Amino acid sequence: MDTEKHYSEMNENELRSEVANLMEKARKAEQMGMISEYAVHQRKATLVQSYLVDPATIKPGEMYRIEGDDGVFFQVDYLKGLFAWGYRLGGEKAEEALPLAMLKNIKSGK
Repeated sequence: MDTEKHYSEMNENELRSEVANLMEKARKAEQMGMISEYAVHQRKATLVQSYLVDPATIKPGEMYRIEGDDGVFFQVDYLKGLFAWGYRLGGEKAEEALPLAMLKNIKSGK
């Protein structure tokens, strides 16, 4: 019987392979017009990519760009697991959690 590994147990190559597999599934779902399935695979790929992010590179109190949401910035308050908790600037300051892979350093440019 084939037992699936948890993402936390995978090495970098396995994680990258899983991301590629999920992106391919998302592409196929999009081609078939299955928008909900496309979104599920995209989100899952983002979570898997978060395992590849070193949490030490995300600093509480710092501001980050949000991948896929141009012109929107996210203020990180704290980290918990694969998520950064904080709020979007210019919004209602409602606390939310974003996967680490969605955050891009402002200093590195677009």
